[in-house]
Amino acid sequence: MLRYLTAGESHGKGLVAILEGVPAGLKLSSEDIDRELRRRQAGYGRGKRMKIEKDKVEIISGVRMGRTLGSPIALLIKNLDWENWRQVMMVEDRKVISQNIPPLTHPRPGHADLAGAIKYNFDDLRNVLERASARETAVRVAIGAICRRFLSEFEIRIYSRVIQIGRIKDVNQWQPIKASYQIIEDSPLRCLNKRAEAKMIALIDSAKEKGDTLGGVFEVVILNLPVGLGSYVQWDLKLDARLAYALMSIQAIIGVEVGSGFMAAEKFGSQVQDEIFYEKSEHRFFRRSNNAGGIEGGMSNGEPIILRAAMKPISTLAQPLSSIDIVSKKPVKAMKERADVCALPAASVIGEAVAAFEIARAMREKFGGDSLTETKRNYSGYLDYLRKR
Repeated sequence: MLRYLTAGESHGKGLVAILEGVPAGLKLSSEDIDRELRRRQAGYGRGKRMKIEKDKVEIISGVRMGRTLGSPIALLIKNLDWENWRQVMMVEDRKVISQNIPPLTHPRPGHADLAGAIKYNFDDLRNVLERASARETAVRVAIGAICRRFLSEFEIRIYSRVIQIGRIKDVNQWQPIKASYQIIEDSPLRCLNKRAEAKMIALIDSAKEKGDTLGGVFEVVILNLPVGLGSYVQWDLKLDARLAYALMSIQAIIGVEVGSGFMAAEKFGSQVQDEIFYEKSEHRFFRRSNNAGGIEGGMSNGEPIILRAAMKPISTLAQPLSSIDIVSKKPVKAMKERADVCALPAASVIGEAVAAFEIARAMREKFGGDSLTETKRNYSGYLDYLRKR
């Protein structure tokens, strides 16, 4: 069973995660993780925080001599900005100091501030926003990096791109091959079409001048999956449900599509269902279309998995909206914190990470193994079975 837990506040000492269930013998280095952390921090429209933080992971346990041990992997990402927040985020009870730190009482519309304060009986919104912050996704990207490393042993690849910011859309179709994907990786907005990218940048600049924010849509594509990950036998084993859950858990994500998604609702069944064919020379079933997005009945069907997630505009505005003081109950303007204008490029990288975890979890469930060698042996046997179908 692959599972993880995270801890840490946005301006605390750091972020921590424990990942359990990675088999022994997987080659892993901190650079494998740092590479993904750098990708998360990039992107046009990010805030000043990204100029302070230079995320690097420290592997605390679970790895020796560059190989996983099969025991829990503990990770630490230090917050460099902690030095500026020592008093505000101190752990010890020092009343003399804390009395000089004014509470935050002006909740931001669209954020966890108000609901969280009511739920946990707080009079200071700092207690909510520190954990609700998307800063937490840094350590989830670290978890995803380990899962990607595991999946790469089976030639499973995960790609993403931004397909929409505001009302501006990138090209509809793309093939995640090396040439086109390098364009996306080099783009400040993880966009394929340069003309669309220029329009998106202009829109972000306009929103920044107005003190506003922007959302959009990103796409994740997963290649080279075997048939049969996930299951139809129980609701919580369905692969599409688990992937949707993972994507929806990312801060500010408000909608998820699989395959043709909501567009399928406008068409007849004959236009949506992917007809099935058989390639004798390769001994495999295949489809010429992929409206299902690689998942049927809660299971991978051998085609690429295609996911899309919609991200709402960020809740923290430089020109705050109207709110109510949670103590005095008087009308106020919502509080301001440092924030991005647009974080779609980062969100797409985070989307890759959470998808990687769910695919790795499904692989571990199906093929087991205490060591990577055993897992690969089980996987190879399954591929032999598929070739004989």
